[in-house]
Amino acid sequence: MPVEWQPKIVGFACRWCTYAGADLAGTSRMQYPSSIRLVRVPCSGRVNPSFVIRAFQRGADGVLVAGCHPGDCHYTSGNLFTRRRYSLVQRFLGYMGIEPERFRVEWISAAEGARFAQVVKEMTRDIQALGPNRKMREEP
Repeated sequence: MPVEWQPKIVGFACRWCTYAGADLAGTSRMQYPSSIRLVRVPCSGRVNPSFVIRAFQRGADGVLVAGCHPGDCHYTSGNLFTRRRYSLVQRFLGYMGIEPERFRVEWISAAEGARFAQVVKEMTRDIQALGPNRKMREEP
């Protein structure tokens, strides 16, 4: 019996909003694919673009950077830096030959567990359609 391929998605989640939203999704027993591995960060603005590149090099099929909605950042402007920085990163990834659907920036608050589950479902579906990431991957 063939096993269905599951993508590996690395999610960088702001501890104040998105990580709490993911926790809400879990405690509310919402169903979403187990394809995401969350990394809790103090703020989405603290995610260095080299972390995203490194995740792709280490075998991630997709990367999600998620933080507070603009205007709700615990550190006032961290997510505004994220928005500016990752519009450039998205273009850079395209230049490197990585499909834009493999990388997403989302705003998910602590009260949006259902939205977190929905984003993970959508991203998993989109990446499954693309297949495994073979670009920039380091050989073991």
